[in-house]
Amino acid sequence: MIDPILKRRSIRKYTDEPVSDELITRLLQAGMAAPSASNKKPWHFVVVTDRDTLDKLSHYGSHWDMLQEAPLSIVVCGDPAISDRYWEQDCSAATENILLAVSMMGLGAVWLGCHPNADRVDPTKELLGIEDPITPLAVLAIGHPAEEKEARTQYDDARVHRDRW
Repeated sequence: MIDPILKRRSIRKYTDEPVSDELITRLLQAGMAAPSASNKKPWHFVVVTDRDTLDKLSHYGSHWDMLQEAPLSIVVCGDPAISDRYWEQDCSAATENILLAVSMMGLGAVWLGCHPNADRVDPTKELLGIEDPITPLAVLAIGHPAEEKEARTQYDDARVHRDRW
């Protein structure tokens, strides 16, 4: 039961095979199945498959260069007007759901942090036409993997505290 979680790894190399619209829809369904505070669902998703846009987006983060190979990016955005206190947690849950679905579908992905870095958020919003107050939280590079990584756990008993710190 835990295997899909342990198999989820950050994949940064992709083949040039496109991700089908059917798979993209399934990924978005997984994202929107995430829990959210008071079921407010403050998320929006920008699906990017245009090669020129992916290439431009790759320059907005210091380690976003894998977007130059990825055939797909899903930009997970939140609307603080819907949920000002919990949009980040809700959108993070949606992001992780997408990453788990990616792994279970035999695709590969990596989570690229965007918010709260204005030097990433602002150009991403401009490039993708995202209007205020919508904020891009995460940029996901997604594709058919051109690398394979072993399943793993990063369990560390020293980080577990029972009943008290």
